[in-house]
Parts: sequence; structure tokens; C-alpha cells
Amino acid sequence: MQNSEATMRAAPPGPPLVSNRSALLIVFLVVFIDLLGFGIVLPLLPRIAEQYAEKILPEGASQQSFSGLIIGLLMSSFSLMQFIFAPVWGRISDRVGRRPILLLGLVGSVVFYFLFGWAAHLPPESMAMTALVLFFVSRIGAGVAGATIATAQAVIADSTPPEKRKHGMALIGAAFGIGFTFGPLLGFGSMYFFPEHHEAIGYTAAALSLVALVLGYWLLPETRRFETEPPLARGWLNFAGMGKALASSSIGPVILTFFLATLGFGAFEGTLALLLKDSFQFSEDKSFLIFAYVGFVLMLTQGFLYRKLAARLSEVTFMAIGLLLMASGVGALGGVTYLASQGSPLLWLLFLALTFAVVGFAFLTPSAQALISRRTDANQQGEILGVNQSASAMARILGPVLGVTLYKSTDTHLLPYVFAAVLLLVMLPMIPRLRRG
Repeated sequence: MQNSEATMRAAPPGPPLVSNRSALLIVFLVVFIDLLGFGIVLPLLPRIAEQYAEKILPEGASQQSFSGLIIGLLMSSFSLMQFIFAPVWGRISDRVGRRPILLLGLVGSVVFYFLFGWAAHLPPESMAMTALVLFFVSRIGAGVAGATIATAQAVIADSTPPEKRKHGMALIGAAFGIGFTFGPLLGFGSMYFFPEHHEAIGYTAAALSLVALVLGYWLLPETRRFETEPPLARGWLNFAGMGKALASSSIGPVILTFFLATLGFGAFEGTLALLLKDSFQFSEDKSFLIFAYVGFVLMLTQGFLYRKLAARLSEVTFMAIGLLLMASGVGALGGVTYLASQGSPLLWLLFLALTFAVVGFAFLTPSAQALISRRTDANQQGEILGVNQSASAMARILGPVLGVTLYKSTDTHLLPYVFAAVLLLVMLPMIPRLRRG
């Protein structure tokens, strides 16, 4: 165990002294375009699923609870596949290279977003059960394909020296933010030009993933450098390796913190579309604009503010600030839902709460990823970053299920935000341990 601990804590040997700007730019473009598709689907997914779920459930007091459970499971199925496949894809990319894994994931995104579009055109009155089954298949398949994001993070680790690692990880976050800004805007356009045609959402996402696939095929270089060290002979699903990463005193607490923070964030993220509908009576197109605002804040924070502050603040300091901001934001969202239930919805408080929560998450995410990468051997970057992504995916499985179920359990819809705020605050005592690691 001591040897494996030393391996994980060692600085990655052999990366170039300057960043591989070509690889960084192309992986940024690929992740950005692929996230456009994700940003198009997510804002409407709970509302589309709700229409079909209510058709197969008997009317009564329990309908809302069971409907919330189905929606939560549908949203969580994507993350369940990421939980399983993120370390698998990362481990395979350590052996065969990053490029083929990223391209394979993009092929899957094209196929399963197209399937989502096909399911969304089925009439709820007569084919609700068939559509829900297809929704689950499409989200499961898209989750398998999207689990390659840990491989994209490994490209960043391959292409940047350790002292620039958090800048590189913030670049991936900025790609998320830009994709999540323009994805909802494209969804808004799809709904504007094709009202009542939800299939346009899935087909547009599939087309964008196809563009990312073509760009990746022609332009994405291979960044895994086999000439310095041969790939380790490890099985595809290495539970022992995952256990060592979680047990490591330098890496395990970081993964745990990232897991719990993502769990709290996921509890509100999975309910945002429902909150906009119930508290503010927002139409589908207005909901897209709110999600675009979330993406804009994420883009601005990680693409500009984080990178400006990165030279002054350590990863652990960023994580502490992020936890405080996230707790404040989701707690304020609880205030939004309570006031709305009393007939006094405050739009300015909604925007303030979203800003705090998203800025906090934008501070925490690249910091945790960079800290894990800097404490991991170069020969295991894909695997260990995959373990972290897997833990994050598990949080995104549990977060929407808990969040939507708690949301539907009371008329005030207050519980998921109280749960998330308390969870984030109780993690602050872990910060000194992260610093010592």
C-alpha cells in the first residue's frame, strides 16, 4: 500500500515544459460542441418525461411522487453509466491512447441523441410506455458515450506541466460553460421554429455531436506518450485500483469532497426545470434562457475569473470558497421556492442564488481535478481521473433522485435545497485535511 501511495503522490514524470496548445484547442472544441448537445436536451428532459410518466400512472395523491421518481431515475441513468464507464474508458485510454476513446464516445452521442429525438416524437396518449423505455435507452447510451470526459481530462494532463494543470482543467470547464450557454439557446431556437416538436431537440443534439466527431477525426492528435513508459497491464474494470485511489490519503479525501459537493449540486440541478415551471410559470423557451444563463456564468467563471485567480490561490483554497458559495446559492434557492409557495416569487433572488451556486461549483470542479492529477503518476492519469469522474457520476445519480423526490414531497418544494446547503456546509471541516494531503 505504501508503494501505491507513493506512486499516486508522485508528480507526473515527463510532460512537456510548455502546454501542447494544439491538443488543448482541439479537445476544447470537441468537448464544447458535444456539450452543446447535452445543453440542448437537459433543460427540457424533466418536462418531456413528466408528460409521458403521468400517462402511465393512475391519478391520485401518489402520482406526483411516482412521477418524480421516474424523472429522477431517467436523469440519473445517464450518470449511472458514467459511474461505471468513466474509469473503464480512462484505463483503456492509458493503454491504447486518448484519441480512439474520444472518437468512440462521439459516435455514441450521435446515435443515442438521435434515438432521443425519435422517442420524443411519439404521442404520449398512445405510446407513453414505449417512449419512456426509449428515453431510458437513449440516456443510458448517451451516458456510456459521455463517460469519455475523463479521457478528455487526461488529454489536458498529458498536454500541460503540473504547475499549469488547474489552468488546463479550467479550460475543460469553460468548454462546459460555453456549450451549456449556447446549447439551451439552440434549444430555444428549436422550440421557437418547431413549437410542440420536441424531437427537434434530440435531432439537433445528434447533428452537433456529428460535427464534433468530424472535427475530432480530422484534427485531434494523440497525446498519450508511450515512448516514455509502457502502459501498465491492467484489466478493464479494476476494482482494486479504484479502492487504492479512494484509500490514498492524498487522493481519497479530494474525491470524497468532490463527490459530496456534486451530490449537493445535483440535488438542485435536477429540480431546476421543475422549479422554473412551478414557481415562476416559465414556458419551455424561457426555461432554456435560464439554463443559458447558468452556462454563461460557468463560462465566465472558469474561462476568465478562475484563470485570473489561479496564480494567486491554491486548489484547496478554491475548493473552500466554492463550498461556501454553493451552500449560499442553494440555500437561497430554498428561499426562492418558499416565497413562491407563499405567492411572492422573486426573480432577482433566483438569479442571485444561481450565480452563487454556479460560481462555487465552477471554483471547486477544476481545482479538485487538478489536485488529483498533480498527485497522480503520468501512467495512471486516465484511470485515476476516471475514478474521480465515476464518483462524480454516482453523485449525479443520487442527486437528481433525492432532489426530485424531496421536491415533490412538499408543496413548498423546499427540502432538496435545505438538504444540499447543509451537506455542503458540513464538508468545510475537511479542508485542512485536503491541504495536508
